[in-house]
Amino acid sequence: MKYLVMVQGSQADYEAMGGKASPQSPAWSERELQDMFAFMNKLNDDLAESGELVDGQGLTEPAQTRLVGVDDNGRPVITDGPYGETKEVLAGYWVLDCESLERVTEIAQRINECPAPAGAPTPPVVIRPIQGAGGDGEPGC
Repeated sequence: MKYLVMVQGSQADYEAMGGKASPQSPAWSERELQDMFAFMNKLNDDLAESGELVDGQGLTEPAQTRLVGVDDNGRPVITDGPYGETKEVLAGYWVLDCESLERVTEIAQRINECPAPAGAPTPPVVIRPIQGAGGDGEPGC
């Protein structure tokens, strides 16, 4: 079965990783960033070696995003981020092919062990099965 495993963050989290503290997160040192990247690289290597990694990417900060919608008259409305009304956004993801929900939950628990400065937020890891990707008879998109 394939699963989308997601980590969330905020603009303040990205700024903290860039050295700018906020009430939500302390500033990260260069060493703390290196430790986080080393942890993620090791995790990705382990998942690739086990054959469970399909894809995984970190995403740029919310300030670099763009929202495309439509107004009440059906005309396009394009807004550059970050968005004040959105506290957390998708910060990174993995597409994993795991034999069970229990296995992907073990991986999510490992993700939560990622090193971070004391006082930094630890948002939950979100697991969503990918519809139609595991031979469950449901159509995929």
